[in-house]
Amino acid sequence: MQVRFEEYVAARRPSLLRFATVLTGQTWLAEDLVSDVLGRAYERWGRIGSVAEPHAYVRRMIVNDYVSWHRRLARSRPQADIEPPGAVDDGTHDHAERDAMIRRLDQLPRRQRAAVVLRYYAGLSDTEIAAELGCREVTVRSQISRALATLRLDLTDHPTPYATQER
Repeated sequence: MQVRFEEYVAARRPSLLRFATVLTGQTWLAEDLVSDVLGRAYERWGRIGSVAEPHAYVRRMIVNDYVSWHRRLARSRPQADIEPPGAVDDGTHDHAERDAMIRRLDQLPRRQRAAVVLRYYAGLSDTEIAAELGCREVTVRSQISRALATLRLDLTDHPTPYATQER
């Protein structure tokens, strides 16, 4: 049964935005990424809406765009080195750990970050991640292992203020 595009967007856009925000670390970039992907998905919804898992298909479109967005940005960006603004701390203690993790994830290479987000945020298996990233399962395990090693090193080098507090 084909899902109508309007119903899909109404039901899944918030989760796509959350997923893209975790993936990119930037709310503005996540919004742009999701809007671009949904625009392209609308054009092809006749085919996408009839697949078994349209959400997985759209999520893969987001991952693919995220991994390759720097190529599009390089083609459209003026020659001056203009970098997008860094992640902005929201200033509340409730979100401090989340912001610190997003900043640490920002330090990972794109494919490692995508693999970690797909594993720990989206809850996908190695097989599913390999299919989303277009690589082998052993590559997924390697990417995740390297990413976790980098994150562990970063955590030991820069402990959060909460690490020293007694609970």
